[in-house]
Amino acid sequence: MASAIQPLGERILVKPLAREEVTKGGIVLPDTVKEKPQEGEVLAVGDGKRDDKGGRIPLEVAVGDIVIYAKYGGTEIKLEGEDLIILRESDILAKKAVK
Repeated sequence: MASAIQPLGERILVKPLAREEVTKGGIVLPDTVKEKPQEGEVLAVGDGKRDDKGGRIPLEVAVGDIVIYAKYGGTEIKLEGEDLIILRESDILAKKAVK
């Protein structure tokens, strides 16, 4: 499914990781009151940004990385019923270390 989309340049395709939110009292919050996720899995990456000489600068993230991104960054899309986000590399704030 994600292979149907190839991000261009410094763009990255991310699948947001949904977390079930539960209050201290044990009440599960519905989607309408949850905050937007800011964490996701990288599904595809572009070729990278071009430098002044026309060469490619590789991206710092790779397919499979778990990243934390800006709350209102990127463009949300729906592909085969699944919510995805296309982000610029500059919208990614950090990536989680692999344990």
